Amino acid sequence: MESKKILILGASGFIGNALYKELCNFYDTYGTYFSSKNGYRDNQQFIKYDMQEDDIYQLLEKLRPTVIISALRGDFASQIQAHQHIIEYVTKHPCRLYFISSANVFDAYSKYPSYEYDKTLSESIYGRLKIKIENMLLRLPKSKMAILRVPMVFGNTSPRIKEMKQAIWNNEPIEVFPNLIINVNSDDRLTQQIHYLINRNKSGIYHLGSTDLVHHEDFIREVIERVGSFNPILKRVFTTNEVRYLAVLPKDNMLPKNLQVKYQEVIDHHVIG
Repeated sequence: MESKKILILGASGFIGNALYKELCNFYDTYGTYFSSKNGYRDNQQFIKYDMQEDDIYQLLEKLRPTVIISALRGDFASQIQAHQHIIEYVTKHPCRLYFISSANVFDAYSKYPSYEYDKTLSESIYGRLKIKIENMLLRLPKSKMAILRVPMVFGNTSPRIKEMKQAIWNNEPIEVFPNLIINVNSDDRLTQQIHYLINRNKSGIYHLGSTDLVHHEDFIREVIERVGSFNPILKRVFTTNEVRYLAVLPKDNMLPKNLQVKYQEVIDHHVIG
């Protein structure tokens, strides 16, 4: 098996860190972190990287990864500039870029779930940022890039679950969107899926979410039931009178059955009180 050298950009974040834990036992894996307070400074595999100050190209030239996974968050202008430099590196070296995108690239189309080759259109600043970076990747040879569109991701340490627990303890309302139909994923299933794509040298566009859909309100209610027997305050937010979809479903690039996930599994296995 060819040896891969993997660099995860944003490895101190929720998804980036889950990916590091999944991949580090199988590959020569490195990660970038921004803040020293997380204790990454003493880990030889972690490199401090400030997107607004440091030149990513220098870091890449020094490390020479063959796989880059971008899970970067932060200042939008800096993200765009960093990805321009990453793409420049990928163009010149034997390297593939996996970009973690979002279901939000479709948040302007609300009447249907979205598939891999649907046209992207977003009404949110966040969605537009992801589209802009996706379009940069689409100019690369297909074999050198993969766009991984991800819906809401849940897990014990996920910011969403932490916020929900916090709201419950503080007796604060939790927002639910009764008219919104979504799909979801969990951190450990998502990282297994990405591991598979890297292992098989897959490229192209992938939609990494549950194969079935659920109303946002129903999903959150079930999650809260898992956390404990509370009567939380739910604030029902109606952004529109019609049913709206924010879901990314696979049609062309299907994963093997054992890597697919249903939303009930995300609730059952990944949300523990």
